[in-house]
This record gives sequence, C-alpha cells and structure tokens, in this order.
Amino acid sequence: MSTLFAFLHHIAAFVLFSAIIVEFVVIRDELTVRTAQRLIRTDAVVGISAAAVLVIGILRVVFFEKGTDYYMHSVPFMVKITLFVLIALLSIYPTMKFLSWRSAVKQGKPPAVDAGTVIRIRMALHIELTGIAVLILMAAMMARGVGMIE
Repeated sequence: MSTLFAFLHHIAAFVLFSAIIVEFVVIRDELTVRTAQRLIRTDAVVGISAAAVLVIGILRVVFFEKGTDYYMHSVPFMVKITLFVLIALLSIYPTMKFLSWRSAVKQGKPPAVDAGTVIRIRMALHIELTGIAVLILMAAMMARGVGMIE
C-alpha cells in the first residue's frame, strides 16, 4: 500500500508542476477567449492536484511511511511543508485573476487585462515553480535522512 500511495503522491505532484508550467507558458500568449478558458481550466487542475498532493502526503506521513515522529524531526520535511503552504498562498493571486475572467469569457469576450497584471501573474507562477524545485530538493534530502533533529 505504501508503494501505491508514493506513486499517487508523485503523479499528483508531477501534474501540479506541469499545470503550473502550462499556465506560465499560456499566460504569455495573447489573452483571447480561448487562452483565458485554458487558463481557467488549467488552474482548476492546479487546485485539484495540489489538494491531492496534500491529502495523499498526509496519509503517507500518518499511515504508510515512517510515522509522524520521524517526519517531525526532519528539517527538510519542515521546510517542504512550509514551502508548500507558501506556494499555496502565492497561488491565490493567479487563481483570483483567472476566476475574475469567467464573466467576460462566458460572454465570448477576452478578459481585459493590463500588462502589469500579466507580469505579476507570471512572476507569481515563476516563484511557484522555483519553490517547487526547492521543495523537490527537500524531499530528496528528507528521503535520505539528511537534516534529522535528534
């Protein structure tokens, strides 16, 4: 069962990372009704996959891996959880912007978005991707027992 949950955790994490990359690439194109729809749908995938990563990760920590005591003594694990929360908070900005475009898209109109907003969305997505890269490093360190507090 542990292997299955590790597999599901990794798949959800890869989907999350890939969806953020899609957002990062699509947002630099001209914002048409079609690109706005794609961003709205892709952001839903981001949310669902992030929730899956969180739930499956909690299940792994509590039931399927080394136990909560082990993880609570791991500095990389604590950094990993902190990064996950910070990335989730940062993702609120792009999500709110994408959701605000729904009414225009439903009317068949492209969203009216100024260049500064696009830059801020791209910056948020770029920081999220960088945070995930560091999070992956922390996961590798954690898996190898680096940074254990005795």
